[in-house]
Amino acid sequence: MANGSKLHVVMFPWLAFGHMIPFLELSKFIAQKGHKVTFISTPRNIDRLPKIPQELASSITLVKIPLPKIEQLPENAEATMDIPNEDIPHLKKVYDGLELDLTRFLESSLPDWIIYDFAPYWLPPIAAKLGISKAFFSIINAWFLAFLGPSDVMINNADPRLTVEDFIVPPKWVPFETKVAYKPPEINWILGAGRQNITGVSDSYRSGMLVKGSDVIAVRHCNEFEGQWLKLLEELQQKKVIPLGLIPPHLEKTSNDGNDSWVSIKEWLDSHQNNKGSVLYVALGSEVSLSQIDVTELALGLELSGVPFFWALRKPSWSNESTFEVPDGFVERVKGRGVVWKGWAPQVNILSHDSVGGFLTHCGWSSCIEGLVFGHPLVMLPFSVDQGLNARVMEDYKVGFEIPRNDNDRSYTRNSVAECVRLIMVENEGKIYREKAKEMSAIFGDRELHDDYVYKFIDYLENSRHNPMDKFSYH
Repeated sequence: MANGSKLHVVMFPWLAFGHMIPFLELSKFIAQKGHKVTFISTPRNIDRLPKIPQELASSITLVKIPLPKIEQLPENAEATMDIPNEDIPHLKKVYDGLELDLTRFLESSLPDWIIYDFAPYWLPPIAAKLGISKAFFSIINAWFLAFLGPSDVMINNADPRLTVEDFIVPPKWVPFETKVAYKPPEINWILGAGRQNITGVSDSYRSGMLVKGSDVIAVRHCNEFEGQWLKLLEELQQKKVIPLGLIPPHLEKTSNDGNDSWVSIKEWLDSHQNNKGSVLYVALGSEVSLSQIDVTELALGLELSGVPFFWALRKPSWSNESTFEVPDGFVERVKGRGVVWKGWAPQVNILSHDSVGGFLTHCGWSSCIEGLVFGHPLVMLPFSVDQGLNARVMEDYKVGFEIPRNDNDRSYTRNSVAECVRLIMVENEGKIYREKAKEMSAIFGDRELHDDYVYKFIDYLENSRHNPMDKFSYH
């Protein structure tokens, strides 16, 4: 370290557990190096975080800042998993309401660094005024950020892409051959809420201001997999970009927490150990909003496939409707071969089990990483944001196959589900996907490689602290 002193680093993630967990993992790495970390979120979110390891508890302080109350959100809604997708703009509005309390905290504590997410567009000038160094941490990969374009384009609403047709091809600023592009049903989030919403600030503007206002961009990406996107991102943003590696998951020590869910799940998986790799794990994330038709066609497709499966189907906490119900008689018909699990499921533990040989996923970046860490080919059913782009990359590497969908309404059929599941899990034509996924685990599962990326980022934090006399400007 340049001056031998320990750092104080503040972490300020967006209000989604898919964001908070990577921020917490990075916090643990920083604390392991002897630095002080303050992790800031709302009271209920802090209470729902995994426990901090005892040896790091004295180095990581969890700070609760209450959200402002608005009538459009339920009393206990503090994360995206607590509300339907259409209410997320209201959550962003109250998240912006944390500005004053966060500013007071920064003024009183004056940390060395603040590491923030995509949403608090108002934060960089506040930090700069206080002489606090600023890092933008993207929990999503470099191709997604590069697809959005330079920060000036995002800030000034100057994206030349205005129609669906503009987004179903790679951007003109990508100089190499790629299949990274959206399909027509996937881009509503860009042309809709991504550009205008009730907060008065588009998601594009938020991200652009945060990228432009940062001293460094940290990305959950590595040079060993699609590394050319890191160089492109640095060129586009004219900003230092540091890969954090893939931050592969640790096995969850569920048995020590008094939770017996894993005991029951493991017993069922153990019963299939005579046919190693035969079980398909099915999980579409905690925030994907499925219609009843989606659930029905997926269920009947799994039934038609004849493949053993474990399906984590958890109804969102906000849903009062009788959606997420499998067809009548389905559970009885697949008994012994398939399980529909409606409680909490320890995903990493399940994927690590010898009986599991494939993963039907929504293609969130964390889920892609978790599947490939264990060498599982992917049956892919992307929905929004980065998921479609991730699916294009995975299919190009032949580690995953995407379930075909209708270009108009995003629907899929039981037959297409069954065909894709059988291809990935049992058919000879799918052998290349199974082999390629196992090969990819050598990169995705190399913990030493990815830990080294994080340690190099921490070295940067230690040696590149912002000069308080530097002037900050967006212009």
